[in-house]
Amino acid sequence: MKTNFLTIITILSFMFSLHAQDKPTSNAGIKFGYNLAAVSFDGETETSQRHGFHAGFYGESFLSEALALQIEVLYSQQGYELNDGSGTFTQKLDYINMPLLLKIYPDNNFYLEAGPQVGLAINHKEEFDSNFSLFSTSQEFDPNNFDWGVNFGTGFKTDSGVSLGVRYHLGMGSVYDEGDPQNRVWQFSLGFNF
Repeated sequence: MKTNFLTIITILSFMFSLHAQDKPTSNAGIKFGYNLAAVSFDGETETSQRHGFHAGFYGESFLSEALALQIEVLYSQQGYELNDGSGTFTQKLDYINMPLLLKIYPDNNFYLEAGPQVGLAINHKEEFDSNFSLFSTSQEFDPNNFDWGVNFGTGFKTDSGVSLGVRYHLGMGSVYDEGDPQNRVWQFSLGFNF
């Protein structure tokens, strides 16, 4: 009986040590990339997109060989454009965003990710270009300071820690109190582990 018990403990210990060796190490790094941002006023249609960028830091902690949690702190240029016959209105919104993502690695280099995000609006600017400089103007619309939503994405990460990713942010909070506009952002990122 003692021999069977010791054999089982030895086998389990050996299996655990093999599993622990396979588990990737946690890492941190920097990332930056290109944004295509818009807002949805009715949940179905979107405005024209504002082009911008994002940059920040991430930390990735592996829970197992195929599962990781990643937290990020990102500066992100968002907003939207509205075009009509009289000109172009551009809403520039800058956020500090904190996504928390669950990442699934079906293999060592390819991943899928999803998770919530909260954001703090740190700057905004409105521009109206009437296509004739005498009538160009600037008007302020105060956005809500707090934003939240969910992210969905995928990407590829090399063994050396360089990653390429694409992510879609589906905003759930209202950018303004009137009209219930919500952020919609495509992000294309390049990341590097420290």
